[in-house]
Amino acid sequence: MFHPFDYPFLVLLASLLVFWIAARLGGAFRGKKRELEDIGHEEFMFVLGGTLTLLGLIIGFTFAMAVNRYDQRKNYEEQEANAIGTEYVRADLLPPADATKVRALLKSYLDQRILHYKTRSRERLGQIDAQTAQLQSELWSAVVVPASAQRDPVNAIVLAGMNDVLNSQGYTQAAWWNRIPVAAWLLLVLISIFCNLLLGYGAHGKSAFLLLILPIGLSIALFLIADIDSPRSGIIRVHAQNLESLAGSMRSQ
Repeated sequence: MFHPFDYPFLVLLASLLVFWIAARLGGAFRGKKRELEDIGHEEFMFVLGGTLTLLGLIIGFTFAMAVNRYDQRKNYEEQEANAIGTEYVRADLLPPADATKVRALLKSYLDQRILHYKTRSRERLGQIDAQTAQLQSELWSAVVVPASAQRDPVNAIVLAGMNDVLNSQGYTQAAWWNRIPVAAWLLLVLISIFCNLLLGYGAHGKSAFLLLILPIGLSIALFLIADIDSPRSGIIRVHAQNLESLAGSMRSQ
């Protein structure tokens, strides 16, 4: 499904254009009115200050939401690497033939998880997810069969480790789906438009550059928030550094 905030540069350009138009409309509306009297000017500055304060709070809260979700994705990537590495070591507890099979499957599974973090193509992502699901089924079967043949605490540890491997992928996927709500984005955009209208109304007849300061600043803020909140697009992304480090360790062995 198309998500406009998955394209931070589109957010930057579109918001800059919309906010600049809003500021110009505010100036055009002011041009049809007589100059504000002193008391009217004071009331206007009070409303403008309150609206800008509200906008600053909303931007701060939204940015904090995006950063928290980014940190959550990073933490789950680390936990996923730890779960796979632990199960790779626990495979020594299985019979030699089963241990070899589990290790080979874990290596293939790890490669797919790394690709999941790197790819940006939705078609390629669908193929990776299908391959990951198949490997998960094979991994579970590879530990269930020997555990069913000999039920003891040792095999239970291996089963628990494999359960952590499968669960960690689910937690990671849930974290990637956890995005800033659309309602929060709409509120942020609407308040930004109101602020630019008020700024244009109050800055009528002054330098045109003054009408660009707030739109540029707000556009950059929305771009940064959208970039952090988007798990697969943009510049700021979670890199599979822990998974890649684990893959290098496995290859060296």
